Amino acid sequence: MTTLQRYRAAVLPATIALLLGACASSQTPPVATPERIGRAQDLYELAPAYQAGTYRHMDELFYTRTVHRGPKVHPLPARSEVAVHYNAGGQRLGVDAFMQRNQVSGLLILKDGKVALERYAMGNDASTRWTSFSVVKSISSTLIGAAVQQGRIASVNDPVTRYLPQLKGGAYDGVSVEQVLQMSSGVAWDETYRDPHSDRRRMFELQLANNPGALLKQMSGLKKAQAPGTAFNYSTGESHLQSELVRAATGMTASDYLSERIWARLGMERDAFWQLDSRAGQEIGSSGLSATLRDYGRFGQFILDDGVIDGERILPAGWLQRATRAAPGSHLEPGKLYDGEYALGYGYQWWLFPAGAAALPNHDGGAFEAQGIFGQFLYINPREKVVAVVWSTWPKPEMDERERETYAFIGAAIDALNQQ
Repeated sequence: MTTLQRYRAAVLPATIALLLGACASSQTPPVATPERIGRAQDLYELAPAYQAGTYRHMDELFYTRTVHRGPKVHPLPARSEVAVHYNAGGQRLGVDAFMQRNQVSGLLILKDGKVALERYAMGNDASTRWTSFSVVKSISSTLIGAAVQQGRIASVNDPVTRYLPQLKGGAYDGVSVEQVLQMSSGVAWDETYRDPHSDRRRMFELQLANNPGALLKQMSGLKKAQAPGTAFNYSTGESHLQSELVRAATGMTASDYLSERIWARLGMERDAFWQLDSRAGQEIGSSGLSATLRDYGRFGQFILDDGVIDGERILPAGWLQRATRAAPGSHLEPGKLYDGEYALGYGYQWWLFPAGAAALPNHDGGAFEAQGIFGQFLYINPREKVVAVVWSTWPKPEMDERERETYAFIGAAIDALNQQ
């Protein structure tokens, strides 16, 4: 639906009703305000006024597939609300200030599987489905674990070309499934979001072009830059391969597999939807899943519960220990990803927190997160039994100071929960 069509659908019926009822009533009925939704091609440069509406309605801009929920909803009971105060910019701030300063549109904190804090802003509510951006990378990697548990993928040590023969003869020869999960394939990739000539923007253009199979073809044409397993290079294209792997190994779409193994079993409140590379095509394994705040929280709780649902093991025993740890001395350890300029490390598409880092109080070495551009977070702390979900509309894709402030807020929430 175009912006003009949305305007007509929202405004004209109310206007006609107003004219017809003018003789019968002296009161003016409210007129609906049309949602501000940007253009698909402007996704990385949206004006702030268009971000929230666009992030709520990605299914109006892109081809999507439904991730169906099951017949029952798993309750998230409430506990006493936690009062959070944290320090930023030399000030002592609370929840409202955190949300305003960081353009936060949704905030959820679970402790022991119970809601300790839940807030909405910018027109969102409990029924809103919000886009994840790169948070979905961690959901896609979890589907790889589910496929391993079922024997659909024999081992993460298998060459990726065993399942995706389209990649044979190129830079992915000799690269394992695990090295793809760790973004350590050694394949060259430029992730710059606002550079129209980057590999990431080329991938986005191919998605907009509605050309089935174009993304996998793009990946097959990349060049090798380093030996596999020796260096980290953040690659949304590499994350997309997870969706391709799931389809190849299971014979199911990633949406259907996510529904069958997790979404329907876990008791989600709403169906989710997932962006595709083309009409009726392949899910973007690196971006574009939209779900409610509480359903992201439920997924985080599933991870916190070691990938078990109602006594059934969905993820292999030990999978999350392997997926959320970096081998000692490896290039993936916290603080080693970008020549020591970034505190976090990397696992199977999960960002890993360092142990005992003064700059990240209350985040022990076992904590990890999924993170998306413009300020989307799914944070999991197994020791503290805390899950946090944050939706934001940052004006830039990456903002280090806001990332640090988000960690400060979550750390303060953990501290406050421990004092309740």
